[in-house]
Amino acid sequence: MELGTDPHLADPRWRVAERVNAAVLRRFPADILAVAVHGPLAHGDDDGGGDGEVGLLLATYRPGNGPAPATRRVDGVLVDLTVAGADDYLRQARTITALWPLAADRYVTTRALHDPTGWLPALRDEHLARLARARPAEFSTAARQAWYRGSAAHARAARLAEWYETDQALLMLGEARLAAATVNGLLSRTYFRDPGDAVRRTGLAGADMTEVGAVLARQAEELAARGRPVDGTVDDLLDA
Repeated sequence: MELGTDPHLADPRWRVAERVNAAVLRRFPADILAVAVHGPLAHGDDDGGGDGEVGLLLATYRPGNGPAPATRRVDGVLVDLTVAGADDYLRQARTITALWPLAADRYVTTRALHDPTGWLPALRDEHLARLARARPAEFSTAARQAWYRGSAAHARAARLAEWYETDQALLMLGEARLAAATVNGLLSRTYFRDPGDAVRRTGLAGADMTEVGAVLARQAEELAARGRPVDGTVDDLLDA
């Protein structure tokens, strides 16, 4: 279906996305390989109307070409512009990192505004093929890295709470929740649309300090059972 016939164009976010696409192709005609919407709007079930954010990906033929990455509010719609060289973005799509649960949706779910060569389906296929080849140990290793981030944030939140630095403690607890949700995503090979979706789907959105600590403790046990313990010796650290 051509985007111009899409009923979602009643949504002002789609209209802004079309305007950005037209301006990019007019100003950088030789640099742009593909333009796509990603995030909740790309799933077609987001009813935020004029509120919320439009995530746009600009894939360029060469790194450093095209406009710079930027975020602006345009006609009341927040636009987040990601600009990346096509080859670099494909390399990212083939990499399993601790942030995979929060990044994968951008590779798999997009809506094309401009894609004359079919690059976006190739991006999705490259990522899915990489997942099919990935060994369990790769996800466990990435999960351990995410666990360290969550454990550090949780410990910091607990100390701040003891010092009655309530606002800062809540911020750090939020980081711990998200990191723990990311660990869950890596251990189950589940990706999320955004950080809010991650903590909601893993049941961590309202978790308090004790509950987050218990989740992290269970995750440490599972990582140890998978051969990726979070604790080790000095030699383990140096030989990693």
